[in-house]
Amino acid sequence: MAQVFAHVTMSLDGFMAGPDIGVEQPMGAGGERLHRWIFDQSDDVDAAAVRRQFALTGSVLLGRRTFDVGIGQWGDTPYPAPCFVLTHRPAPDRVEKSGTFTFVHTGLSDAVRVARAAAGDRAVTVMGADVVQQALRAGLLDEIHLQIAPVLLGAGRRLFEHLGPDHIELERLDVRESAQVTHMRFRVLK
Repeated sequence: MAQVFAHVTMSLDGFMAGPDIGVEQPMGAGGERLHRWIFDQSDDVDAAAVRRQFALTGSVLLGRRTFDVGIGQWGDTPYPAPCFVLTHRPAPDRVEKSGTFTFVHTGLSDAVRVARAAAGDRAVTVMGADVVQQALRAGLLDEIHLQIAPVLLGAGRRLFEHLGPDHIELERLDVRESAQVTHMRFRVLK
């Protein structure tokens, strides 16, 4: 069965997007700084992390808000793979050059199930703070691939804001550094 990974970059103060997220600013005010390492792959560590993530991704699970603010910037699917949008507002499938967006309105468990089936022997990459938090709370997330950017955004959308009072134990699998981010991988212990 395909594993489910969160792959996110956040600021040192815990924000994965700046304030005022919207279609004009999908990463919020100042949030594009977080992903600089993806587009400027002059460091071998960053380039290897991007290649690894694309090679691992067999399908994508994202929230409706991430879809709504991201589709204009992506102009396609965020990865060349089937994408499943967890939503309360069903919509017809949206076929793009590199994959199809399928809107799942029957809940997180169903969305993870169909994304796992579509991923085959690769992984499901989860995008968006809300869906990552839901998957983590539900025990459906296998790993967290976390990039910490050396910047303090001060405000915006926090990655680990609504997890509840229970502790979630993690096992560190890997840490690699570049000038732009620190790449970390953790297994979620269940």
